[in-house]
Amino acid sequence: MSIRTARVSQLIKQQISETLSRDIETDGFGLLTVTEVMVTPDLRIAKVYVSHFQSGKSDEDVLAFLDDKTREIRMAVGKSVRLKFTPELRFYIDQTLDKVERLDELFRQIHEDESSR
Repeated sequence: MSIRTARVSQLIKQQISETLSRDIETDGFGLLTVTEVMVTPDLRIAKVYVSHFQSGKSDEDVLAFLDDKTREIRMAVGKSVRLKFTPELRFYIDQTLDKVERLDELFRQIHEDESSR
C-alpha cells in the first residue's frame, strides 16, 4: 500500500466513523466501529470493515443496514475527502475479534488438558 492510499484510507475511515456517530441513527445496532478501510490503488473502491458490539443483530442485519445507508455515508465522504472520484463503499464485517476469542478458547483448552495430565 502506498503512502497516498494509506492516507486516503485513514481519512475515509475517520469520516465514516464520524458520520456513523453523528449523522446516522444507529439505535438498535449497538456500537458500530469502523476497524479498517482498504482502498484500491486507483482509489475507486473502498473496502470498509466494521465490527458491532452488543447489537443483538446478526452480521447480515448490520450489513443490510449499512448498505441501506451507503448513499448518505458516501456523500459525507465525498464532501470531506477531496478526490477526483468518491470511492464506491463496500462494507464487510470484521471477524478479527471472533477469531481472537476462538484462539483464546483453544489455548485455554490446551492448558487445561496439559494441567490435567
